[in-house]
Amino acid sequence: MGTIKVHEFMSLDGVIENPAWTFEFGFDPKMGETIGALTAESRAILLGRATFEMFAPAWSTRTVDEDPGAPFFNDTQKYVVASQQPTVEWQNSTVLGAYDAQAIEKLKANTDGTIYVSGSARLVQQMLADGLVDELHLFVYPIALGSGQQLFPQGNDKVKLSLVASDTYANGVVHLAYAPAG
Repeated sequence: MGTIKVHEFMSLDGVIENPAWTFEFGFDPKMGETIGALTAESRAILLGRATFEMFAPAWSTRTVDEDPGAPFFNDTQKYVVASQQPTVEWQNSTVLGAYDAQAIEKLKANTDGTIYVSGSARLVQQMLADGLVDELHLFVYPIALGSGQQLFPQGNDKVKLSLVASDTYANGVVHLAYAPAG
């Protein structure tokens, strides 16, 4: 049985939308090691349609010489949760259809290892609500944006988590890894 591990870049006020705002902080190589450890253990990638459509053109032409993560993103089986067909294609990709908790549970049951999720805010929110996320890896940046899509928007049900790991990086980013409290 697989596990779902989510990776998000987040501001102090919970914004995860369009993480271009992270660029001003640079990318600490230690962050790359942490993310690399997540992807190294992953056997599948699960994305929402919007994130898939952003990732496909960005990753599909990259080589290992340009980015050591390129083989993972290009060679790993990708599953896309989408109520409409994505506008781009990417090798090793399967569209699962609209969000269906049972389809995600079946994917977990049929995957031997970790299923990696990055971005995909609405998908992650739904999976958190349905108890399908096994680990939530938040890379929290030292900035409050004041607006934007938040991982935990007001009005959502309470999600109780337990801290399982944390790291601090030279650029001021903090990595917080959580699992469901229980």
